[in-house]
Formats: sequence, structure tokens, C-alpha cells
Amino acid sequence: MTTSGGDIKDSNLSKAGVDRINWAAKEMPVLEQIRQRFKKERPLDGLRISACLHVTSETANLAITLMDGGALVNLCASNPLSTQDEVAAALDNEYQIPTFAIKGEDDETYYTHIRSVLNHRPQITMDDGADLVAMVHQERRELINGIIGGTEETTTGVIRLRAMSEAGKLEYPIVAVNEADTKHLFDNRYGTGQSTLDGITRATNLLWAGRKVVVMGYGWCGRGVASRARGMGANVIVTEIDPTKALEAIMDGFTVLHSDDAARVGEVFITVTGGLKTISKRTIELMQNGAIMANSGHFNVEIDIPALQEMANSVREVRPMVKEYSISHGKSVYLLGDGRLINLSAAEGHPSSVMDMSFANQALSVEYLLKESANLTPKVYSVPDEMDREVGRLKLLAMGVKIDTLSDEQVKYINSWEEGT
Repeated sequence: MTTSGGDIKDSNLSKAGVDRINWAAKEMPVLEQIRQRFKKERPLDGLRISACLHVTSETANLAITLMDGGALVNLCASNPLSTQDEVAAALDNEYQIPTFAIKGEDDETYYTHIRSVLNHRPQITMDDGADLVAMVHQERRELINGIIGGTEETTTGVIRLRAMSEAGKLEYPIVAVNEADTKHLFDNRYGTGQSTLDGITRATNLLWAGRKVVVMGYGWCGRGVASRARGMGANVIVTEIDPTKALEAIMDGFTVLHSDDAARVGEVFITVTGGLKTISKRTIELMQNGAIMANSGHFNVEIDIPALQEMANSVREVRPMVKEYSISHGKSVYLLGDGRLINLSAAEGHPSSVMDMSFANQALSVEYLLKESANLTPKVYSVPDEMDREVGRLKLLAMGVKIDTLSDEQVKYINSWEEGT
């Protein structure tokens, strides 16, 4: 259904969307503090923002915060299966934020929606995966001179943007929100860890206790998934390409195996690498009958789905979000959520409490880009340390937690070299 603003599934879902947005807001006190300041100061007055993010109740609260700061926001989905249709309807109808997102949209619609938000002629881009930035640089280069800067939410997007920067192809500054400690240490680890298991559980109703779970990748997302799976009683195996991360996994108490060996014994496989074909055709060939595959990395290329389709004699949906691929010799394997982000395709994504800090960083990064635009060049920037710490301070304040401060004497000692043993 097309509305006066964007392109959503059904405007009749608006009321349910408002309820979801308000429920999430209760768990997002840091963003609320920023919103109240933005309403008073209007630091983003008239600023055109085009955002390509997961259209969830948490993202809605970010969009509303930016709007209350004076910004003119357009929003589309950063993943075809991550949209909460009632939230999209509420944003478009109740909050007058043009939203282009329909859960389950095909690839053509997905890219049409990205083009639609770019027609807003943004001064700031907000991305989750860098599809928006890529399209600006590939198809809409006439927009570049009018863009002040952008933000990037996730690991996969930062990897793409750093590659663009190193190749000399990035033409405006981007703040890598994912690199903030108050983002990746919490969102990636605790958010991805909990929501990934939630999505797999909702899709399959499997028992985790005693299950052999292979976590492919031991970055912050992988750490979170492995930790939560172990907490549910699973026997966790980790695969890695980085020797340091592999050592960390071992010393954290996990078994580390080559992916070939893991494939032979694993029952549930979860990819969180941000890379290509983490589960390859060879991995699938080595899997046991009944193996389950899920992805919690940004793009569905982490699982070699074309190879899986080629190998299969038949494919059928046995439960919502669960497809059975029957392979020769009586073996079947199962793919969840079409290989897309399982925590968003089959569940609700990260809990609002951790997204509170991530989106606080997003909102403050937009303000930072606006203030510092004259001093920034086309490259990928980290969130300034003082801003990162301020988000942590505000979160602790909202939780009622007090921490220590250094005395003048202690500060002097830390900053001097004269005193020793």
C-alpha cells in the first residue's frame, strides 16, 4: 500500500505500531534524554536525513529523536525481512516520517525503496550495511556534493566503507558508529547473542541443552552468540580464521575446530563473520542429516545459498522461516530465514535497552557531523571518545549507578612519569 509519504504494507497497522514504539521507548532512556535536548535546542533544524536501517520500534525512536531535533527524515529498510510492518505504518502515518519498507519485499522493491529515500536529496546518510552509500556512489553521484556526511551502524558496513576509503572511492566522511565501545561491546555482544538464539528458538522450537552448536566467527557478535548458547546448555564449537580470536575462544572455554571438522559434528550452525560463503558447498556436503543453518551476519551471502539450491533435489517450507533442502542419499538440511538475519527475520531484533546506546551514538554522530563538517575529509571516522563516554555516563545515570572519579592527586600521578616504586 502506498501512502502519502512512503510505501508500507498496511496503514491500518498504525495503532499497533505506535504501541510498539512507545513500549520500546520505555527501555531507551539515553535516547530520550537526547531527544528532550534536541527538542529544546533544534540542532538539526531543516537537515535532510536519508536512513537505511532495520525498520523496528527502536529505529522508530531514533527517527523520532532526529525529527524532534528539527531533521527531515526519510527511512527505508536495510534488510528485506527485518521490517516490522506496524512500525513502518506508524512512522509513515502517525509521525509523518516517509517510510519505504515492507517485510518480505523482493530485491527489486528493496532497491526501489533505497532510491526513494535518496530522492529526498540527503545532507546526511544513515546506513546499516552501506547499501545506501554504495548506491549514492554508483548511481546517484550528483547527490555527493550536497552530502555533509554519513553514519554506519554495523560491522559489515564498516568493512565495506573502509574498503571504499582505502581504494580512494569514498567521497564524503562517515562516522563508524559500530566502532563505539558503547555500541559494539553491548549491541553486538549482548544484543546479537540474545536475539540470535531468540530467533532460532522461535523458528524451530529446538532445545539448546546438549545441542552441538557451531558458531562461525568469534568477533563481538560471535562472542555473544557463543556465550548465550553455552548459557542455554549447548556444547559450543567455534570456527575462526584469526589466530588471536581463535586463542581467545579456546581460553574462554570453547572448542575450536577447522570448519570441515566442525561440519561433521555440528547440529546447529550460526554464521557471524560478515564474510562470503562462511558455510560453503563443501561445508554443506560434510554436514550431518538434519543440520540447521542460520545467519546473524548482515547479508545472506555468509551461507552459499546458490550452491545449496543446486545440491537439493527438492525444497519445501516445513515451518515459517524454515526450509528443508533434501539432498541425495536421504540427507536433509534446514535453512532458517532464507539465510537473512535470523534475529530480525524470525524475531524482534536486539532488545531496546542495548539499542538505546547504539542509537544514542547515531543521534549524537549526526550532530557531530553537522558541527564539524568543515574539519572532516572523506574517510571513515570513529565516534569521538568523549561522545562514547558520554553515552556510557548517561546510561549509568538512567540505571541509577554511581561510579568513582579520580582525585586531583590521582590524575597527576597517572599523567606523570617521575614517581615509580
